[in-house]
Amino acid sequence: MFRHVVTFRWNSESSPEHVTALKGALSGLPAILPDLRRYAYGTDAGINEGNYDFAVVAEFDNAEGYLAYRDNDEHARIIQTFIAPYLDSRTVVQFDFND
Repeated sequence: MFRHVVTFRWNSESSPEHVTALKGALSGLPAILPDLRRYAYGTDAGINEGNYDFAVVAEFDNAEGYLAYRDNDEHARIIQTFIAPYLDSRTVVQFDFND
């Protein structure tokens, strides 16, 4: 299995409405990406100070599935529309793991 984890810290342009719209857009990806095995995303729970604001975790059978997700046109549109304009910083890691 292959896991992709990304966290976002939003800039001052972000709003609760922006995050709701992002969640709505992300919800459609599993239906159009057959290599996506598990998909979770959400706003930080606010338990610890200093955390990033939002996270996405995507799991695939292999790195090729991740690359199909990364290069998908709808995924790119979501990034350009709902992430890039509101992004202060992000962290990303991809890794293989045993299910």
